[in-house]
Amino acid sequence: MMLFRVLALAILLVFYGIYFIKMLVQKRQGIRTRQIGKRKEKSLHRVETWMSAATLLAPAVQLLSIVLDWSWLPEGPRWAGFALGLLGDLIFLTAVVTMKNSWRAGIPEEDKTELIQEGIYRWSRNPAFLGFDLMYLGVCLLFCNPATIVCSLFAALMLHLQILQEEKFLPVAFGAPYLAYKGRVLRYFGRRRRQ
Repeated sequence: MMLFRVLALAILLVFYGIYFIKMLVQKRQGIRTRQIGKRKEKSLHRVETWMSAATLLAPAVQLLSIVLDWSWLPEGPRWAGFALGLLGDLIFLTAVVTMKNSWRAGIPEEDKTELIQEGIYRWSRNPAFLGFDLMYLGVCLLFCNPATIVCSLFAALMLHLQILQEEKFLPVAFGAPYLAYKGRVLRYFGRRRRQ
């Protein structure tokens, strides 16, 4: 169905448009946004390299599935996929805007950034990653086939491993304020109850 192709392409265009526009805006300000794989620590470099590969492979497979109109699902779940993809775009946009110039792709080695705790970050420590995951899930439901399932799961796993790496870096960079924040706000979405 042509409509699902258009909807999936719109989700991808909005998502990657946000990503690349933010990179261009920061580049004009002298900020290097993409820092994936720049750190020298072997385990971190490996995770970031695999994450980078996964986030390049996923859209390629998504686009191929759209072009081939390769989907196993009926209309109902595909509409749910569109809604999830749109939600992912919205969460990603909100995260990137809220982070202002502290947003980076990868763990910065030298850049000093701020610990952002307001806006959507009051409810998620990793809303940009949550946006990625929802967008992958949404497009996967729109064009569900073995290739999109595998690539979406692989990308989500690599993003999760990147989060775990960042969680090792952030206490060093921000100390007690980050640990207090981590104690209040869940990794993906939600807040801890006060005791």
